[in-house]
Amino acid sequence: MKTLPTKAEILAWIAEHPGTAAKRDIAKAFGIKGAARIDLKRLLKELEEDGAIERRRRSFRDPTKLPPVAMLTILAPDRDGDIFARPVEWQGEGPVPRVLFRPRKGDAAVGEGDRVLARITEVADEDHGYEAALIRKLGTNPHRILGIFRKGAEGGRIVPIDKGADLEWMVAPGATLDARDGELVEAEQSGPKARMGLPRARIVERLGDPAAPRAVSLIAIHQHGIPDDFPDDAIAEADGATPAALGDREDLRHLPFVTIDPADARDHDDACFAHPDEDAKNEGGHIVWVAIADVAHYVTPQSALDREARRRGNSTYFPDRVVPMLPERLSGDLCSLHEGVVRPVIAVWMKLDSKGRKVSHRFTRAMIRSVASLNYSEVQEARDGRPNDRCATLMEEVIAPLYAAYEATKAARAMRQPLDLDLPERKIEIGEDGHVKSVAFRDRFDAHRLIEEFMILANVAAAEELIRLRRPLLFRVHEEPSPEKLDALREVAEASGFTLAKGQVLKTAHLNRLLAQAEGSEFDELLNITTLRSMQQAYYHPANLGHFGLALTSYAHFTSPIRRYSDLIVHRALILAHGWGRDGLSQRDIEDLEDTATHISETERRSMAAERDTSDRYLAAYLADRVGNEFAGRISGIARFGCFVRLDETGADGLIPIRTLGREFFHYDASAQTLTGADSGLVIGIGQRVTVRLAEAVPVTGGLMLELLEIEGQGRPGGASARRGKRVMRRAGADKAKTAKLSRKAERRRR
Repeated sequence: MKTLPTKAEILAWIAEHPGTAAKRDIAKAFGIKGAARIDLKRLLKELEEDGAIERRRRSFRDPTKLPPVAMLTILAPDRDGDIFARPVEWQGEGPVPRVLFRPRKGDAAVGEGDRVLARITEVADEDHGYEAALIRKLGTNPHRILGIFRKGAEGGRIVPIDKGADLEWMVAPGATLDARDGELVEAEQSGPKARMGLPRARIVERLGDPAAPRAVSLIAIHQHGIPDDFPDDAIAEADGATPAALGDREDLRHLPFVTIDPADARDHDDACFAHPDEDAKNEGGHIVWVAIADVAHYVTPQSALDREARRRGNSTYFPDRVVPMLPERLSGDLCSLHEGVVRPVIAVWMKLDSKGRKVSHRFTRAMIRSVASLNYSEVQEARDGRPNDRCATLMEEVIAPLYAAYEATKAARAMRQPLDLDLPERKIEIGEDGHVKSVAFRDRFDAHRLIEEFMILANVAAAEELIRLRRPLLFRVHEEPSPEKLDALREVAEASGFTLAKGQVLKTAHLNRLLAQAEGSEFDELLNITTLRSMQQAYYHPANLGHFGLALTSYAHFTSPIRRYSDLIVHRALILAHGWGRDGLSQRDIEDLEDTATHISETERRSMAAERDTSDRYLAAYLADRVGNEFAGRISGIARFGCFVRLDETGADGLIPIRTLGREFFHYDASAQTLTGADSGLVIGIGQRVTVRLAEAVPVTGGLMLELLEIEGQGRPGGASARRGKRVMRRAGADKAKTAKLSRKAERRRR
């Protein structure tokens, strides 16, 4: 018979395998079978009673785990000169973990008693279980500068790149970080503000060539005026925040909530849990819980944090960094639903019938403990029958019920018919050297759709709840396409051989039928892109004007208060409506709702423009070494000065200038979105397949210049086919649509 392991061996194994610590996993690891399982159960029970482990539903875990971001107190250096730290927030019953603080070059100096916000990594070392890297010192908030370093005899100067910033900064000889003349650098103020002369700074990071990839997002941040430096009073409030107490909150810590996010997510603001409805009157129904971080508890109306969050409006995401709406102490720590950590939430309980329709809902201010921080890929792998160690113990109780509820919502979605666009999302991966490592299209799993569907249900519930209680809020509004944009879409559809009904109230179902007609054809991507371009831009408003794209009459953003100010407003409205505390929607909030809606709609557009510019620059840098190479693509836009091509490989957009298409004149038709050669009869239109050569890539501007080689498999203009007068057709339907259009114009003139 296999010898029973010691308690020390069990604890060591659990520490090494935190995601596979069910009793059966422990038994399998030590080869324990039959009656010996009873002895193992006894040992685990004794360890649990001693506080060495804790039971998490059907698995065990070490209760002394620290979250990935934590606040630490710096201890005095030991006799070897090593700096250790103690976690400020400690909820475990075991001994306080020993954390080795590892300062990096350029980090602010720390001393005994200093409090820091640090990123935590678990290690297997003899004298400590964690290592910490500085995010920033708490209670300090030095001014940051981005600029070009100009080397001098005594140190040098920094010329800021901010628009309108004409004040230079002095850098002492020992604070240059060996930066070269002309380098882009990031610096912070050193010492007190000078009464006379230039202020002083020390360089904290060298970013190299201003045109290099590492500098791209920082330049976009400053060019678009995105605030990336938190005021001192906001930092002070964040640093002074303490974990929320249970108080009057509903205790939901016994429910196995999980977060499911991208693998590189740094914060977790939503968690889910589902189970079959046991109500006999709702046979085949489901109960779905969605819990959202209670940001309103920490960010109260008219506070310094609130003023700064409103000013930013939202977080801005770049391939290499995030400009958060809230300081890291909140966004990555106190408000983030980390695995195994107790966190405050506003949660909604939703009853779904067997067809996935929401029958009822209930909101509560509660406390949860997420049992796992999962990513989309591993959850989908588990669903497909290949669970990893982390998911294996969660399959029966957590993952399977979530998918069962999601399958039911598919029927409700099919009845509602939201706009069903198929446009892949591009992912730019940045390497440690700051250069683009790869460009690909994100995989799209049912795990993504599952979370999206539950978030939509929760957002609808929030809007309906506040409408029922007659409380003001911010709605997410999406109006239907304008008649002009709809006519343009209809012309492209007809030219491609499809139809979009006219003379009736437009519904998303009509557009979905058009997209279904084109699915699998050569015009699939064309119709998806053109339909997207016909849509109005969504925005925020205090009036309920509906959401056309989602086919919903009432919709509000509730599920992302860490990164969207609109959601924080909705949270406060729920707090006020239910009388949950004094941190609800204030009278000032209510009076400013319309101004707030306009402002955060603008900040959202600002972030989108900065993110788009940054992606364009990264792609141009990525392709700069491939100038002269040939690429396949599709015409994605037509303008008087040329046509735009979306490259298949990367999704990057480049321009074919009209001057490069030959000596003939090209007629531009804005309504039909075509360029037609006066001599050759060549018709260039959206959706055509092309082969192009990359002529120029400019990382500073993000511009790509292309040369047309082939269109629809035939030679470029000016080649043999064009000289013979051979006409490249978009499709027979294009000529018919053009003739019909001219006939309509002639008929109108006769009238």
